[in-house]
Amino acid sequence: MNMVAKLNNDITPEGSDYETVRQVIELITEEYRDQPSLETIAARLSQSPTQLQKTFTRWAGLSPKAFLQAVTLDHAKRLLRQEAMPLLETSIEVGLSGPSRLHDLFVTHEAMSPGEWKARGGGLTIRYGFHPSPFGIALVMATDRGLAGLAFSDIGDEVACLEDMTCRWPNAAYVEDSEATAPYAERIFQPGRWACEQPLRVVLIGTDFQVQVWESLLKIPFGKAVTYSDIANDIGRPTAMRAVGAAVGANPISFVVPCHRALGKSGALTGYHWGLTRKRAMLGWEAAHA
Repeated sequence: MNMVAKLNNDITPEGSDYETVRQVIELITEEYRDQPSLETIAARLSQSPTQLQKTFTRWAGLSPKAFLQAVTLDHAKRLLRQEAMPLLETSIEVGLSGPSRLHDLFVTHEAMSPGEWKARGGGLTIRYGFHPSPFGIALVMATDRGLAGLAFSDIGDEVACLEDMTCRWPNAAYVEDSEATAPYAERIFQPGRWACEQPLRVVLIGTDFQVQVWESLLKIPFGKAVTYSDIANDIGRPTAMRAVGAAVGANPISFVVPCHRALGKSGALTGYHWGLTRKRAMLGWEAAHA
């Protein structure tokens, strides 16, 4: 039975904090070349510098200045230029321990069977909820097996975001249940909750090829980046860069399965399903926490 998910409740975050953080991230990622000061940013948002500093730091985990230092388009290019060996091989040499690295989630994953994929979600119950995050409103989706979807939305675009995700598995049954998805949001966006003794379990729902690409993305260390050709080589399909790019774009578990760390051959950020501003924000956030 084809189930259509609907928003039953108003999930707009209370107060002005969320909108303030969103505007700061957008301003910094788009105008980092001008190196705007805290006072300049605060004036643009009609806020006091002290209050803005507290609000942003509470939500994003680092100050506006630290975020500004981390966010630069050249950051992604440097990640490529400074590595002497292929980056997927370099990941073996990089320490993945420590509270500041995404892989300390020790993400464990499983893929659904080809038959389950062909059913387009048939027989699955997917619970979903919207939660605040450093990168906008996060749509978190989970099955009994674990995290199945993570998407991002700006205020006012929540319905479109939900439709975008549910159309991937149109035959699933969808249940709005923010209480069930809140623990996932807390684990994902709070570095202090990244612990090996409590691995984050994810469920990859896609074709065999897509799952191969997504598993390759999971190998990219926190604060690093690879090219689409690196991924194609890693999965043994060196001539399939276009198909790899399409699979990266179709990744349903953004951030946790780090498709934002995939770059063009020149190091350019290229596209991102949830917007280039958000991709820049993620790379900057990770650079500041690495």
